[in-house]
Amino acid sequence: MQSKNLFLGFAGMVTAAAVWAIWGSDMLPAQPDPTGDPNDWTADEMRRWLHVRGLLPNESSTREELLARVKANLRVPRRSASS
Repeated sequence: MQSKNLFLGFAGMVTAAAVWAIWGSDMLPAQPDPTGDPNDWTADEMRRWLHVRGLLPNESSTREELLARVKANLRVPRRSASS
């Protein structure tokens, strides 16, 4: 009975480690920043660019408003994944 409990405990730890390895990190890699002239970016690319930098764009913002915010914040560095 004691060896069965040890086996079940070990199996539980292995399962927990596997679940943490799979679900504990990002499931999908982050998309790269858009490149080139911001005037040529789509509204979704501008929203993603602003969101990655913690600038949280408003969903009702027009493309022109998003473009103005992107241009005003072009030098804001990307937030690290741990932030």
